[in-house]
Amino acid sequence: MIHEQIDNIIKTKVNPVLADHFGSATLTKYENQIAYVKLNGTCASCPSAQDTLELTIKEIILKELPEVSDVKLDTSVSEDILDMARKILNISN
Repeated sequence: MIHEQIDNIIKTKVNPVLADHFGSATLTKYENQIAYVKLNGTCASCPSAQDTLELTIKEIILKELPEVSDVKLDTSVSEDILDMARKILNISN
């Protein structure tokens, strides 16, 4: 239930703000009252990504859902991208 609430807040309140910068955010997981958010589009490679998280995303989510204790940036690389890189470099698992 909380996962869906966070998703909804990201879709309706966070992403419209990030869309002005050709970006978006997605919730990758929620555990121990911490929401992990991945930035997409131009926001993913922006040098100010951590500031965007702290000053925009985190502020919005914590204001809307007091049961969320923190919001952290998910900087992991997807397995799809890693697989593609391995294929390009001809590296086997």
